[in-house]
Amino acid sequence: MPPHATSPAKPPSPPLDTRYSVETPEGIDLVLHPAGLVPRALAFAVDLGIRGLILLLMSIALALLGELGLGLMSLLFFLVTWWYMVLFEVLNQGRSPGKQLLGLRVVHDDGTPVGWSASLTRNLLRFVDILPFGYTLGILSCLAHPAFKRLGDLAAGTLVIYREKPAAPPQLPEVAPLPAPFPLQLAEQRALLDFAERQSSLSLERRRELAEILAEPLAVPPEQAEARIDGIARGLLGPA
Repeated sequence: MPPHATSPAKPPSPPLDTRYSVETPEGIDLVLHPAGLVPRALAFAVDLGIRGLILLLMSIALALLGELGLGLMSLLFFLVTWWYMVLFEVLNQGRSPGKQLLGLRVVHDDGTPVGWSASLTRNLLRFVDILPFGYTLGILSCLAHPAFKRLGDLAAGTLVIYREKPAAPPQLPEVAPLPAPFPLQLAEQRALLDFAERQSSLSLERRRELAEILAEPLAVPPEQAEARIDGIARGLLGPA
């Protein structure tokens, strides 16, 4: 090797990606955002506190019933310990109160809502995740898995993700509706609406450049093309 030659540059490693992509049966790519260890732990802590409060209040009330109350307390402890998470996850779109507070939800690996069998499996296997103490196996599994799955999630085929917020509907400029100078095909209507909806994200120069392309077909001066497109788009949707 010549004295001044250098070895080829090493390609940069890909950035850390916390997106989880699945393909639906309809062939649509669905992007999910798995929740990491910290938000999951916080959500679990909230749920643990709620369960503890329920058991405390009920134990005080049932203590007045003597032996009957003791039996009912044992039943309540079983239900709260093993069914609290399952009932909320299945009946509340994968969200226990803690997950709802942290903006999380449980879904199947394909993004569909979690069902009874999967929720039961992931929650019954908490006794494995908790071994040998303090959720050691669950924490190690979350840290090692690219989608932050604990052992219960691996067995159940579930995933804890951030709940997507619904996108705000695009806003059209507040202008008077105008008729199109000629009949528009569906693709042309969609193009005008797309321009009107997206123009707030475009620079002034780019908006003018795109609008001036339609100045001649719309029979208006180039400087009036943008306003005319906005009016036609408003007319296609009806008055605000």
